[in-house]
Amino acid sequence: MEAKKMSSTAKKAGRISIAVFGSRILGLVRESLFAHFFGAGMASDAFRAAFKIPNLLRDLFAEGALSTAFVTTFTQTSEKKGDASAWRLANLIFTLQVAVLFVLVVLGIFCAPSIVRMVASGLDAETSGLAASLARIMFPYILLVSVAAVLMGMLNARGRFGIPAMAPMFFNVGSIVFGLLIGWLIDPQMGRSAIYGMACGVVIGGCLQVCMQLPIAFKAGFRFRPAWDLKDEGLRHVLKLMVPSVIGASAVQVNVVINTQFASHLGPGAISWLEYAFRLMMFPIGLLGVAIATVTLPLVSKNVAANNLTLFCSNLAHSLRLVFSLTIPAAVGLMVLAEPIIKLVLERGRFSPNDTAQTALALKAYVVGLAGYAAIKVVVPGFYALNLAKIPLRISLLGIGLNLGFCFLFTQIFSLGHAGLALSTSMIAILNFTQLALSMRSRLGSFEGTALLRTILKSLLASAPMGATVLFWLAFVRSLPDFCGREIVGVLSSIVLGGTVFAACAMLLKIGELDEIIKTVWKKFSKKQDVS
Repeated sequence: MEAKKMSSTAKKAGRISIAVFGSRILGLVRESLFAHFFGAGMASDAFRAAFKIPNLLRDLFAEGALSTAFVTTFTQTSEKKGDASAWRLANLIFTLQVAVLFVLVVLGIFCAPSIVRMVASGLDAETSGLAASLARIMFPYILLVSVAAVLMGMLNARGRFGIPAMAPMFFNVGSIVFGLLIGWLIDPQMGRSAIYGMACGVVIGGCLQVCMQLPIAFKAGFRFRPAWDLKDEGLRHVLKLMVPSVIGASAVQVNVVINTQFASHLGPGAISWLEYAFRLMMFPIGLLGVAIATVTLPLVSKNVAANNLTLFCSNLAHSLRLVFSLTIPAAVGLMVLAEPIIKLVLERGRFSPNDTAQTALALKAYVVGLAGYAAIKVVVPGFYALNLAKIPLRISLLGIGLNLGFCFLFTQIFSLGHAGLALSTSMIAILNFTQLALSMRSRLGSFEGTALLRTILKSLLASAPMGATVLFWLAFVRSLPDFCGREIVGVLSSIVLGGTVFAACAMLLKIGELDEIIKTVWKKFSKKQDVS
């Protein structure tokens, strides 16, 4: 029975990964077009600094704290009290959420200049003014994405993962199509003022992300009816979980904002280089870490509701092994292919070869902590399910303090520039996960730590020959006479070859979680072959 549930986790995560893959591809298209028209100059820095504000609030009040706390409580309410109580809780959350965030959006619009200075005080007056104007346009996005996050949480808790995972695709479509269209209408030459169109595209994309999920939510049984009861047990439980998890679930975003403050003093382009690199790192995070975490949270919440801590431990440990077995090779691959990928995806138009080199430095530093970052996405919700949200809070507060120290050390003492800021983020991700894992182990008594370490070591061993093979292959491709499409051939062939080498090594080393994935894929492939 346990084996079947673990296999189900991998299958559901696989479905989510397919949906997220489409969203991430569109995200890369958006970044590529953004790089083409705006490069890494003043307009780009202003947009990145402005978007940091609603993006941080999104993680604080939507996809991080609220989503995690809501899914946990909604699932347990449905299990213990029935669907009617669960839907009433959803309406209470919706009503309170809209009321609070509407006020927050209005305050943000009025206080945008001051907020921009808090996030990036090193920007010159012109760039800071542009960032404030863009922030005013984008602030309503936080309300829209928060509503989308609750809808996603409801559907995930009801066992519906595919459609909610596809919702961000509509955000990307909206931000690309409408952003460029409005930008072109403002300035047909797509100069600096066209950046206002991209800000409008963010808001339109948020609207589409909500509209995408509403029909599915109605089909699942949700009907919005304004409700207000601050004494409701379920609502108070969600808020109780949210208070510590506001920081606990968004430590990386808080640290990214700290990095933005430091980067704003490093000169033009630094903010944009970091943001482009961070977006590229989020590609495997979304495909692997977020997908597995999305499936794991409702599962472990049900385990706690049933008071089955043994199964809770097994499910959480299995999800972590799955994360590490996939993200370690992804990190090694990105490390080796950082510059070729950035050159292929971003280097065109106003994005120069120097921008490629600087963004690659940041990406290499970010992927050092990729596995830790993804693992945090899985393990933190486990604490919320156990009503131990104060533990991630304490660890995250410590991490934020350490990040300030690392940022100063790497930029001022070791003069690593913007790459030092990315490295600081990676160090904090690794340290935070280590502390979280040790804390979980001390609570559960056994956390299958030996099996986890074995998976990590085997994944590292399998990734080493993969990385070496890709390096040699890239050198070979570059030695060939120049031909049309050499860059894309080099990158795609390296990914295929590297993946093949890693899969072969993983099978030799008997990495169980990867065997499970390979067998699942092979069964589906075999069925299609039989049908044909």
